[in-house]
Amino acid sequence: MADGNTKRYGDVAVEIGDDYVATVELCRPPDNYFDTALVAGVGEALHDLAKDGRTRAIVLCAQGKHFCAGAALGRREENPSGRHLYDEAAHIFAAPLPIVAAIQGAAIGGGLGLALAADFRVAAPEARFSANFARLGFHHGFGTTVTLPAIVGQQKAWEMLFTGRRVAGEEAVAIGLADRLVPLEDVRAEAHRFAADIAASGPLAVRSIRETVRRGLVDKIMAATDHEKSEQDRLRRTADFAEGVKATAERRPPNFEGR
Repeated sequence: MADGNTKRYGDVAVEIGDDYVATVELCRPPDNYFDTALVAGVGEALHDLAKDGRTRAIVLCAQGKHFCAGAALGRREENPSGRHLYDEAAHIFAAPLPIVAAIQGAAIGGGLGLALAADFRVAAPEARFSANFARLGFHHGFGTTVTLPAIVGQQKAWEMLFTGRRVAGEEAVAIGLADRLVPLEDVRAEAHRFAADIAASGPLAVRSIRETVRRGLVDKIMAATDHEKSEQDRLRRTADFAEGVKATAERRPPNFEGR
């Protein structure tokens, strides 16, 4: 991005192009670990773009090696608004413009949840998608229990949710988790071309169609995240979660004891 043409929402940068496509970029390289403030910045940017009269489609991307490697474990920053992380996540899902995510590396845990908030995903072979919560002894969040089954089907979603295994870019396209596979160096450009194709359609029609297709999604996300929050709070107090976090930090398999 050219810094002179960007608007900042904390660690989120926004640039509006001449072809009705805006770029929303996470700026915490190389891993783009998120906290509530970062998710809030994404949501605020998406809603502001929907009101500016110059944007019809959005590319969601990230600086560095990875799209978003999840939450920074052990660092829980508070959002100045006082809203919970998942309230800010629901705000992203409520944004009215179509979104194409550019996935160049890892989209892990909540980072996968953020990628699934987009309408489409362009991936490189090096991309890695993982719902790794169970490997932490934890419950999934960010509405992943709603979005993942809707995109890849129940059985594939269950496998990913229960095992936490990583899905590379080529497989992601094969199972519908990503929509296009291109070389790493072309991911962002292809996402922009995809968004420009959408932006060339009638903007009122696109918004109307998207609202129809996604009708009820925000309500489902809010209901899911309410339950996810409760289960995460419960499991955060278990020995298994402590072991999962420790094992991840030490890069070893966890030794869960079911307590």
